[in-house]
Amino acid sequence: MYCGSDVSCHDPVFVEEAADGERVSVGGFCNYACLSAYIEDEELTTGASCEWSPT
Repeated sequence: MYCGSDVSCHDPVFVEEAADGERVSVGGFCNYACLSAYIEDEELTTGASCEWSPT
């Protein structure tokens, strides 16, 4: 629960990530806006990029 809201009262989003080949829970978020705030606060996209080529 990122924002402290009871996720069961919402349409929750549960996130997992891979660690050593296993799925590990990152947390529960009451909605995508809450998840988006978590991503921004944790700077999870900093340094991330996609390669793009005009060809």
